[in-house]
Amino acid sequence: MPSKTDFYEKVYQVVRQIPKGKVTSYGAIARAIGSAKSARTVGYAMNACLKTDHSIPAHRVVNRNGVLTGKHHFPTLTTMQERLEAEGHVIKDDLITNFKDVFWDPFHEY
Repeated sequence: MPSKTDFYEKVYQVVRQIPKGKVTSYGAIARAIGSAKSARTVGYAMNACLKTDHSIPAHRVVNRNGVLTGKHHFPTLTTMQERLEAEGHVIKDDLITNFKDVFWDPFHEY
């Protein structure tokens, strides 16, 4: 069984590939690394990287509906939204308004 560190590194490899101006979901990352039922663990990996590796664009990972569910793990409650808006995203009530248009599917593109 792979260690938590190995799993997290696989997640980070995918997240590093998300193009600027695009976003993906926890579940899409889990499917891309062959662990389709591990979306929650992908979320744990995103939370962990915010404390250790600021080069990973964790702000580009949202829930399956485009909601900024991870915002509570950033330095402030607005940090995730600010980073996404700086990349051109429009956010309303914690939701990326054109989520389907900016969604990057790592299963097909990674």
